[in-house]
Amino acid sequence: MKDFEISEHSAHRHDDDVCTNDSNNPTLQSMVDARLSRREVLVGGLGAAAAFTAGSAGMLASPDAKALPAGFSLSFNPVAKNLADTVTVPPGYSVTVLTPTGEALTSSTPAYVGDGSETGDSYAFRAGDHHDGMYYFGLSSDGTRPDPRNSRRGLLCINHENITQPFLHANGATVVGGVRPVADEVIKEMNAHGVSIVELVPGPSRSNPVAFNRGSRYNRRITSLTDVILSGPVAGDPQVVTRYSPNGTRTRGTVNNCANGFTPWGTYLTCEENWAFYFRRAAGDNANRSAAEVTALNRYSIPAGAAGNYGWTTVVPSDPSDTRFSRWDATVTGATPADDFRNAPNTFGWVVEIDPYDPQSTPRKRTAMARFFREGAWPANFVPGRPVVFYQGCDSRNEYIYKFVSSARLDPRDLARPDRLAVGDKYLDSGTVYVARFDASGTGTWIPLIFGINGLDPNNAIYPFSSQADVLIHARLAADAVGATKMDRPEWAAVNRVNGEVYFTLTNNSTRGTTGPAVDAANPRSYADQKGAATQRGNVNGHIIRFREDGNNSSATSFRWDIFGFGAQADADPANVNVSGLTDVNDFSSPDGLWFGRETNDSNGLLWIQTDDGAYTDVTNCMLLAAVPGRVGDGGTVTINGVQTPVGAKATESRLRRFLVGPKGAEITGLDSTPDGRVLFVNIQHPGENTPASQIGSPELYESHFPGGGLSRPRSATLAIVKDDFGIVGL
Repeated sequence: MKDFEISEHSAHRHDDDVCTNDSNNPTLQSMVDARLSRREVLVGGLGAAAAFTAGSAGMLASPDAKALPAGFSLSFNPVAKNLADTVTVPPGYSVTVLTPTGEALTSSTPAYVGDGSETGDSYAFRAGDHHDGMYYFGLSSDGTRPDPRNSRRGLLCINHENITQPFLHANGATVVGGVRPVADEVIKEMNAHGVSIVELVPGPSRSNPVAFNRGSRYNRRITSLTDVILSGPVAGDPQVVTRYSPNGTRTRGTVNNCANGFTPWGTYLTCEENWAFYFRRAAGDNANRSAAEVTALNRYSIPAGAAGNYGWTTVVPSDPSDTRFSRWDATVTGATPADDFRNAPNTFGWVVEIDPYDPQSTPRKRTAMARFFREGAWPANFVPGRPVVFYQGCDSRNEYIYKFVSSARLDPRDLARPDRLAVGDKYLDSGTVYVARFDASGTGTWIPLIFGINGLDPNNAIYPFSSQADVLIHARLAADAVGATKMDRPEWAAVNRVNGEVYFTLTNNSTRGTTGPAVDAANPRSYADQKGAATQRGNVNGHIIRFREDGNNSSATSFRWDIFGFGAQADADPANVNVSGLTDVNDFSSPDGLWFGRETNDSNGLLWIQTDDGAYTDVTNCMLLAAVPGRVGDGGTVTINGVQTPVGAKATESRLRRFLVGPKGAEITGLDSTPDGRVLFVNIQHPGENTPASQIGSPELYESHFPGGGLSRPRSATLAIVKDDFGIVGL
């Protein structure tokens, strides 16, 4: 989920010093006195009061906010910080490993050996790498139809964001003279990206209540090679015409699938985050591009001379008609866009809708929801008669928070339709995308990104917008143009199922107050932080912002906000760094994943926080915490670095504590539960990723051996966590 540094054929690395919005749009402080007119603000606004939903697909919410469950509190003993190569959970909990990287998903696929000898083609039928966002869809007991409330049998959709390249291959990636000569290795890497859909069935015991059903007819991989339909306003636009799809209605695959979402009609939403780094562009390509194209390619981090991640384009296929490798080269090489892949980057950065219940269905990229480095698509409450609303983050430094409001209003009759992707056409192919501005007063505005409004037209000084499709393809530029607030890396969001408030993690920002924007009320910290002998600067540890839509209406165009909590080391300066009062039982850095429990169990008011940290890893591995969230305005106003900002209540041990610490080198990410809240699913991503490629032949030197132990290769994996008394996790 972090921005990462790319060398041409290197293993994947996470780094916060790449991919920054350095546009010249105003910062929050320079806009305190600026206001859009009411007419501008209300363009595209929808509806009156609406509430927010609870979690399971197919479940609808009442417009009335609920109270916190009686006796709501955290019941587990806090887990201590540690650097162990294992998963540490509180006493009274058990952990089972499900579907690690390479796990065979079909009965005909050879079992995982663990020495890198598995073929590239076989990874089209194996669990991918870098497990990330996920969602559980219930099945009926006989496995024939959807049953959103079934907690013992269901389908788990799992994103695979990236790869730890050296461990996929027998001796690491083969590179000769800057070229990848072994096509099968690259096919393996392409197939290890994407999404896995796996069936879970009742397990053998109460401590192991779900098990992976290898060979299920539902088990399926969607990879960077899978055919995908482009749907919505951008479909057929000249800017998405490629050699693969001369009419601009399809593309091949999905990649860098980070966070996720779901719909009430029973489909999964996977989101494409750092997709731009996979593309190559020749050094002289700007000469063959219009000025507008050059502006857009630079804004989306594909400058002329970009090498392309992992060197996939260097493979020379035996069949000249094989475009699986050249499709990652965005250089102009042909006479028209239909002759090359100059427009291929425009077919990535979208929400991808998948029907997990239909293995024969073709995924659809929902272009009405806009294109950026998409972290997720998290739904507000699904309320009959109201629009469906999804919150979205763009995960790079100084980027923005967005939301999508559908044109169609939710009709409960659609939720039982078997043609689930056709239902998605109705709700996800037409609507309004908004971007957030956070004002210093603790209020905020949603600014619509609509062609012809707010200066989004051919005369715009930042970029000459020509149509609504152009606005959606270049949503980052549109957000720059309307003066949205630059944030400290917007990552995951979560909607409080109790009161409808929306939470966003702002993971960190090494440029805040240094080479980038000055501090402002919504991003108030810039400080020096020591990691060993190194001094880190900026907003090193990140924070969590939250807001409440006006009228508790998810399609409102204004909101109130505060900062729920600040990441910090327990002994950091309490005035400007450890503002939330963290202690050793709950201090954390770089919040990333967020999740509220489903509405069908009593934990629906519990907030779970995951970390993806590089700043505090000399003290502890990454972690999962549980929090009692409270409400916007439950704290007060404080002054940080001379800036006044609204903050939430202090993070006492009774309100926030550490639940899990992961193995070495791993990010903790992806979170969901069974509908009854008794099985918590957590993903362990890239354990051992800091192992140099040169040590692939020396297992004793691997940073991690999770989950197999011994001298095994580390593997990303999904965990199933249960209480030993099979109660609701966390309470």
